[in-house]
Amino acid sequence: MRSLFDMTRGDAILLLCFTVAVLAGPIILQPVGAGYPDLLQKFAIFGIFAMGFNILFGLTGYLSFGHAAFLGVGSYTAVWTFKLFSMNPIPAIILAVLVAGAFSALIGFISLRRTGIYFSILTLAFAQMSYNLAYSVLTPITNGETGLQLRQADPRVLDVAFGRDYGAVLPSSDLFGIDMTGYPGFYFCAVMLIICFYISMRIFRSPFGMMLRAIKTNQNRMNYTGLNTRPYALTAFVISGMYAGLAGGLMAVTDPLAGAERMQWTASGEVVLMTILGGAGTLLGPVIGAGVIKYFENIFSAFNKGILSDLYSFLPGSLQEAMVSVSSMFVGEGWHLTLGALFMVIVIFLPGGLMEGFRRIRGLFGGKPDDDDEGAARPAPQAAE
Repeated sequence: MRSLFDMTRGDAILLLCFTVAVLAGPIILQPVGAGYPDLLQKFAIFGIFAMGFNILFGLTGYLSFGHAAFLGVGSYTAVWTFKLFSMNPIPAIILAVLVAGAFSALIGFISLRRTGIYFSILTLAFAQMSYNLAYSVLTPITNGETGLQLRQADPRVLDVAFGRDYGAVLPSSDLFGIDMTGYPGFYFCAVMLIICFYISMRIFRSPFGMMLRAIKTNQNRMNYTGLNTRPYALTAFVISGMYAGLAGGLMAVTDPLAGAERMQWTASGEVVLMTILGGAGTLLGPVIGAGVIKYFENIFSAFNKGILSDLYSFLPGSLQEAMVSVSSMFVGEGWHLTLGALFMVIVIFLPGGLMEGFRRIRGLFGGKPDDDDEGAARPAPQAAE
């Protein structure tokens, strides 16, 4: 039996390069205006979210439209851990992953009785039910539309027991005296991202990962051979939900606030876009897709008519106004139009996502394609039930 740390030379190099790139993110991304901690934290958190979703969708072929529910559950669990036990992020992260895993096991047990579009609709329905419960019925637990926040009067029994007194101002979270804001918060998220990438790599290379690929290729044929595929699919669903719970917990670690908006269907749709944009079924694709979307969101959502007017100031007055009017539809609050256009281009010309584009470029220079990722990146049809 191969040990947990037994890797091929190629995987070891990939993990090392990924680790160096993530930890050097503030330096590497500084020239493109993405080297500040808040955006870097988003890259890491949503990279984990998309990586976990990729285990379900990219490997197993089950398209979930409700993964934001687990993201929200992780956030609520982490904030309640801060309020009841301690401001240390480690217990909050552990409980967020466990509770999200238990919740995903319940949802997956029901949803996986169906496949294809029926599975997707079921997950969407459960996510919207969770959102509405958090927004209204469970207000005593979630604080409704205001969101769950920390208060000075919270019991925090472990902090009190160990004599931790934060005075009048509470930190975002406190890792043995280190406030998890700014770059310390990013590096905490970065370490979690690297660990999750390693786990994802081990799943991809394992017999379990091969079984998930077989389910994606033709689940009915596997069932006809007498193999029960549902436990494998449920395990993939739970692992994916735990990744989402970890991402939600990290959101609370860097910003101790949990709101129902994190459970909306738009958040579930966003992780689908991230995974497809980067390359479903590949190791690096979802992380790259998450980074690209969050980067463009940060850039284009910051544009307003004043900035556009300055940008087109070299044009004659009437032409300047026309260009500002047209461009304003694709930036600011309308930046999703830009995202939609980018997504259309990728889907039409690069069905395998950005990773397919990288492979094509590498092929032009005589590079040898990675057969494993090539096969995983091509979407296989889900067998109808």
